[in-house]
Amino acid sequence: MYLKGENISFGYKKNNFILKNVNICLGSGEVLGLIGDSGSGKSTLCKILAGYEKNYTGTVSIDGKKIPDGVYNPVQLIFQHPEKAVNPKWKMKDILNESYVVPQKILDSFGIKKNWLNRWPNELSGGELQRFALARALSPKTKFLIADEITTMVDAITQVQIWDSILDMVDELNIGVLVVSHDKKLINKLCHDIVYMSDLINI
Repeated sequence: MYLKGENISFGYKKNNFILKNVNICLGSGEVLGLIGDSGSGKSTLCKILAGYEKNYTGTVSIDGKKIPDGVYNPVQLIFQHPEKAVNPKWKMKDILNESYVVPQKILDSFGIKKNWLNRWPNELSGGELQRFALARALSPKTKFLIADEITTMVDAITQVQIWDSILDMVDELNIGVLVVSHDKKLINKLCHDIVYMSDLINI
């Protein structure tokens, strides 16, 4: 199974492109690194691939088929700032099980403690919230995971713990992962292959 972005172009103003004719392909079970400087269009490309940004030209498809609106998106995007992706008026147990009932195995893998479930989002750290975001995204319907600078807010030890858990789970579930970062050491450690935004953008 392949997630493809083909001839993707995007700009906030006419003839002022952030992305132009970008092509990217991610296969099931592949861990692909995407490196780029701040402002290079990494996050915009992530949002397009995951269906958050619609105002672009080109196509995003899985095995040649467009992802229909109104269904669970098999491409899940994990943001750099998890507090922006949760409802502050919901307790963590409700946020966690919004799309599916998360198995205990996944909770254990990400070190999610039972007493966190009855807390509000503002009672957890960024690293703790990110663990919930990841657990929630690993639905049986998820085929691809896009991780946009997801561990920049945590210390080095927590970063390793989170990525070890992610790689174990995606290997078991055969999920393709796009690891987006400007940290070349992290990318080299985690990924099977690497692409650079500077090579993708044809401006």
